[in-house]
Amino acid sequence: MSPSPPKTEAAVETVEFAIIGSGFSGLGMAIALRRAGLDDLVVLERGPALGGTWRDNVYPGCACDVPSHIYSFSFEQNPDWSRTFAGQPEIRRYLEGCADRHDLRPHFRFDCEVVHARFDAAEARWHLRAADGRRFVARFAIFGVGGLKDPRYPDIPGRDAFEGISLHSARWDPDVDLRGERIGVIGTGASAIQLAPALAPEAARLTVFQRSPPWIVPRHDRAHGPMMRGLLRIPGLLRLKRTLQYLFWELRHPLIFANPGRISRLYEARLRRHIRKSMSDPELIRKVTPDDRVGCKRVLVSDDWYPMLERPDVDLVDTRIAEILPHGVRLVDGTVVELDAIAWCTGFTVDQPLGDMTVEGLDGRDLADAWGDRPRAHLGITVAGFPNLFLLLGPNTALGHNSVLVMIEAQIGYVMRAIRHTRGRRHDWVDVTREAMDDFVARVDAESADTVWISGCDSWYLSDDRVNFTLWPGTTLAYRAATRTFDPALHRFGRATGDAAGEAPGRQTA
Repeated sequence: MSPSPPKTEAAVETVEFAIIGSGFSGLGMAIALRRAGLDDLVVLERGPALGGTWRDNVYPGCACDVPSHIYSFSFEQNPDWSRTFAGQPEIRRYLEGCADRHDLRPHFRFDCEVVHARFDAAEARWHLRAADGRRFVARFAIFGVGGLKDPRYPDIPGRDAFEGISLHSARWDPDVDLRGERIGVIGTGASAIQLAPALAPEAARLTVFQRSPPWIVPRHDRAHGPMMRGLLRIPGLLRLKRTLQYLFWELRHPLIFANPGRISRLYEARLRRHIRKSMSDPELIRKVTPDDRVGCKRVLVSDDWYPMLERPDVDLVDTRIAEILPHGVRLVDGTVVELDAIAWCTGFTVDQPLGDMTVEGLDGRDLADAWGDRPRAHLGITVAGFPNLFLLLGPNTALGHNSVLVMIEAQIGYVMRAIRHTRGRRHDWVDVTREAMDDFVARVDAESADTVWISGCDSWYLSDDRVNFTLWPGTTLAYRAATRTFDPALHRFGRATGDAAGEAPGRQTA
């Protein structure tokens, strides 16, 4: 038998810009670079196609929970959305259309999960390694991986013992047929209030297991017919509609998140009236009425959640689950609920925004170790000690009241200004100072302390020690103002000499 040929090292692809992720963040960044004439880029996507969360989340009923016209790029407005709140297939088609219109297909590298990223100070380059061995070297690394990608499962004993169908909303298999099955939906968050109403008509029986009830506002979703779509093609009308929608949703910020006062209490009273109008069963009304303050957890939008719960073949259980059994669940009071299938609507690992990826900055410092229990970044974008690395939708830049596309576009603009400054002055790398990063985090924490988030409820917004590390505490108007200019004085600049000390902070105006 002839000896096997020696294994060869995977070829290294060298580029100026490596973008990790192909959802709204990564796609928007790639478009911005190409529009600026910067074509030397790759988009590294761990999945088999573009789209990020809108590729992965295919559960029945999956849709956006902000209006379609503001959940889209300002430079790629779409007059042809079929509904006020677009569904997952339509949003994915929109993303694919954006990629095609900006000729991005040649830049994608699919099935390319980046597992290791290391900054070489001597070269001033990021070395990226994918799970399949592919390697990339880039001057700038831009992470658009998002926080809502890896599913989280609750720590309930016996989860692996269940012998029926088990699906997480973030890893749904559309080929699984659940018609006529006894289905248990665990969770009452954003995914559950979309998924459960879609499953209820086909299930033999649907049981919703609720840990705590969410605040829900009416969705008022409706189809956009030919007349509406035609009107939005009149020059200026689509932009006007988008602006009015944005301002309307922006006004939700003081209504929902301000330190509890008269306005928020009036809003809660209105939402309680909405519950009483939507339901007739007093026991169900009791179960679905929250005890925490509105905005303490994510406020959800739905027109069909409350009506679904009054169906005769739907049960709402607010007793805690003690353990998962091979054919159902046992509650803490001893009751056993027989099930054929479990749908886990239990969220994502938002406290691990980069998943299992290892990221090494100056002096080999690991980003996960640098963050510890609380991810932090200046403007949610740059981390001290990790030059030429930019995060999109990083720590403290998610939203609970408006379209996150506003934040993404503000961040992309900031990154472009940082890149232009660094390249234009012939620096090899740029790194935010620790003082600037710490000052930003301190200001975010001070603003968060005056919000409803820290009023006592358990929320994925908060770390284990009840610090907000996910949401931006101010308005999007304030964030756009904060990212409108790049301040060289808050940064170090250096050249590819291996000298991590770099040059003194810049004083020029960006």
